[in-house]
Amino acid sequence: MLSDYYPWLLASLIVYLAVKSIYRLYFHPLSKFPGPKLTAITHLYEFYHDIIRNGMFIWEIEKMHEKYGPIVRINPREIHINDPSYYDEIYASSSRIREKDPKFVSSFMADTSMVSTISHGHHRFRRALLNNFFSKKSILDLAPLVQSKVDKLMDRLEEAYKDKSIVELDAAFAGLTADVITQYCYGRSWDYLSHKDYNSTVRNTVNDITAWFHINRFFPFLPRLLEIAPLWLACKFQPGRPNLAQMQTNMHATLSAHEEKSHAKSSQQTIFDRLTDPDVPAEEKTATRLKDESLILLSAGTETTSRALTVMSFYLSRDPAMRSRLRDELKQVMPTPTSPVTWPELERLPYLTGVVNESLRLSYGVIIRLPRVAPTEALQYQNYTIPPGTPMSTISYFVHRNPTVFPDPEAFNPDRWIEAAEKGEHLSRFIVSFTRGSRMCLGLNLAYFELYTTIAAFVRRFDVDLHNTELEDIRIVKDLGVGYTKHGPMNVSGRIVGLVE
Repeated sequence: MLSDYYPWLLASLIVYLAVKSIYRLYFHPLSKFPGPKLTAITHLYEFYHDIIRNGMFIWEIEKMHEKYGPIVRINPREIHINDPSYYDEIYASSSRIREKDPKFVSSFMADTSMVSTISHGHHRFRRALLNNFFSKKSILDLAPLVQSKVDKLMDRLEEAYKDKSIVELDAAFAGLTADVITQYCYGRSWDYLSHKDYNSTVRNTVNDITAWFHINRFFPFLPRLLEIAPLWLACKFQPGRPNLAQMQTNMHATLSAHEEKSHAKSSQQTIFDRLTDPDVPAEEKTATRLKDESLILLSAGTETTSRALTVMSFYLSRDPAMRSRLRDELKQVMPTPTSPVTWPELERLPYLTGVVNESLRLSYGVIIRLPRVAPTEALQYQNYTIPPGTPMSTISYFVHRNPTVFPDPEAFNPDRWIEAAEKGEHLSRFIVSFTRGSRMCLGLNLAYFELYTTIAAFVRRFDVDLHNTELEDIRIVKDLGVGYTKHGPMNVSGRIVGLVE
């Protein structure tokens, strides 16, 4: 009978697990690296803290570093290094091969996108298609488009002042960044700035996707199943699925309209003109690939910048003296609230630059670790040799809050950037919201342009008081790909209390 074999099967399983544990502890290539024995044996420790406790493994990694030092083995196959000076070794330039960890890319739910591309060479090809679109020159050429969206947001905020209404600033900034990136991608904005509540499907979708980030990583088949399941059934497992469905509907409609328009040979080339160009191989412009790339471009182009603006609005609204100091500096190049000003002029303002950098530092970008693999290169960290093929990572949250690099790291302190510049220190290399190296976010220049332009217009024009918003509404307590507060996504509400001459 089959039941006669159960004891043998159980015994075999126990022996297998025991041998596997002994191998991982004592004979694995990473066996000499410090860290808890449990994390060396099994992924279940990570599973418990990221799945059961919902995004809390980041704090376990922090505790490991406190106990074991700057380099730790955080699971059977991966190393984590908490040392800002080593960041550029992990996230190296294109002259050194760095690949994505195949076991991690399923988290993004966009298998054919650039961000999920594992191979160094394949990623370089895909990135080269779009590099010119995100150069500083191209972004400067985009100035009228961005400025028109910023002006529209400022007009909406002025209406809120007249109505004495409360503004969800995080939603307003997400509406702005979503309108900019959709216009740049498709030549057609989704016009969230015209919605009463800045109805940002993009932002809602990002939040819904990131809530499943760790689940996707441990169960990579689930996104594919939910994709083909009826919507009503998918919603049972993922309540935010309607947001993703709505965004996909918008993308499909916009791509269809874009395809029709492309036959008319518009003079203004868009990102998707380039992705569907005749010289691009057919396998690189399938419907699935365009959908995946859309999802990532729109998500990344909306969320990182809007979060930085949200952080800025909190700290400057809470500190009128800081706001006044920035406004006085802005008056040098903006005599009136609506004076035209260029990005290069704004970049030369030291206090504004400090505000931009602090906004990025304390919004972190994605805080999930983003493992890289050096397939052919053994890396050296202190007395440890990291074998080729080992996933290795660090986390932006740890870099941005490193007290050696940023003393009093919790403080929003624009002066730290002025003082560092006077000493000849280049602190900007420790802002890793966009990562660094060959996989650095393409949209970095666009993000900086939006930040400088929006902060200048916002601060020069309005006095804002916070409404039912505390530090806890922007303080990160869990890692769901992006940082979440105890209430969910970052949220800052305010009332426009004054128009500035």
